[in-house]
Amino acid sequence: MEVRMEYLMPRELDAALAACPTVFLPMGTIEWHGLHNVTGVDAVKAHALCVRAAEMGRGVVHPPIFGGVGGLDEPHTFIFDPENARESRYLRPWLEQWCREARRNGFKAIILLTGHYGAAQQILVRDTAVRMTRLLEIPVLGTPEYFLALDENYYGDHAAFFETSLMMHLFPGKVDLDRLGEEPHQGVGGRDPKRFANAGDGKRICDAIIRRLAILARDMPEWDAGTRARFLLAEEALVRRQTDLAAPGQAIWTAWRNIASGAFNAYPEHLCAGRFEEIATLTEVL
Repeated sequence: MEVRMEYLMPRELDAALAACPTVFLPMGTIEWHGLHNVTGVDAVKAHALCVRAAEMGRGVVHPPIFGGVGGLDEPHTFIFDPENARESRYLRPWLEQWCREARRNGFKAIILLTGHYGAAQQILVRDTAVRMTRLLEIPVLGTPEYFLALDENYYGDHAAFFETSLMMHLFPGKVDLDRLGEEPHQGVGGRDPKRFANAGDGKRICDAIIRRLAILARDMPEWDAGTRARFLLAEEALVRRQTDLAAPGQAIWTAWRNIASGAFNAYPEHLCAGRFEEIATLTEVL
């Protein structure tokens, strides 16, 4: 079943909308991801996850966008805004207009999935989703993909064990660990992919993300105004807490200080089960 918007004919797109009016927008950057990975890791993994979720739970996948906030100071990297920029000159207005167009074209739910997850990028994508949920009166979720698999102990990294394992499962022909020497690896942050990355862990993590994306794509268009308001309050509480902890004078990553200890692991199940008040309460542990 074809779910990629750019390959759908008008009647096919009409049928897809009728079946499930959810649209996915995957995003990332062109950025150095080590000698062993392709430069488009962030966007291509987000796109692949969205496609597989749409095939499972319906919905339509927009082509990925390449560009966002930040990027390493390494070769073959396109940077639009600085890594720790508190605001975006490019991505936020682009996403806001895209959401308006999605709404105008008949979609009743939007999932913005970023595979690039510097702190500033994560805050901006979620904050934009909150704003557009309020303005458009349809649910808009903006999240990095790893937030949908926190309970699988997937906490994100850069071109290391996590990202490389996902790529080994999703695009096995696009990973070449033999290109890596001994640690430290240039532009790689996290557990040594040469020693630890494997397709099995990649599949385990991808399966959790895809399953949850499929549930959300199916359920979000059916949320009534009360459910949408509860969702909005929860996501608003999360992004407000992230923003407050990253206030001027504080490290922008402060809101992630407890993530890797598992403090926020319940988020993906709360989100999919509609336990939004629990998410708001959970933000206090960030």
